[in-house]
Amino acid sequence: MELFSSSVRLWLLPNAVLLVVLSTWGMFRYPDLPGRIPKHIGVDGVDAWTDRSIGSAFVLVFVYAGVTVLMAGCAELTLRLTPRDELSHATAAPFAAAQATSSLLNRPGSRVSARRIARALLLLNTCIGISFLVGCGMLWRSTPDPNVPAWSFAAMTLPLLVGTAVTVAAAACDRKR
Repeated sequence: MELFSSSVRLWLLPNAVLLVVLSTWGMFRYPDLPGRIPKHIGVDGVDAWTDRSIGSAFVLVFVYAGVTVLMAGCAELTLRLTPRDELSHATAAPFAAAQATSSLLNRPGSRVSARRIARALLLLNTCIGISFLVGCGMLWRSTPDPNVPAWSFAAMTLPLLVGTAVTVAAAACDRKR
């Protein structure tokens, strides 16, 4: 059995590219980083600092790698679930009927819906990566400047909002059916 279906692999490609870009960019920037780097960047700029280390400099890359694995797993599980329209209610055994109506498992309505939701999850993950790309730009500056450009908050937030909206729309479309 394949680890990921071809549908998931194709939609994972932008996430893999972003992960490679972030990792490569970070490896080139790391030697030139100052001794103290931002630990937290708020709306008003850097409000906490930490000593430079692999963990502190690459925290966003590590988090993105973990989120990518989690989202890919969720997308794959969504595709592997038997959709509601394929469950046979007429001839179903009591166990299958209980599975179909279980509140613990939110099944997609159809195979088409499952593909739409899986793609939306992977698109959301790409949007998270784009947001983290902007965050790494702020984190990996060569000077310990507490000021950040005013556009950076919007540049980090907008991809997250777009990805979330697409994912919610995909799930809402499934609920209408």
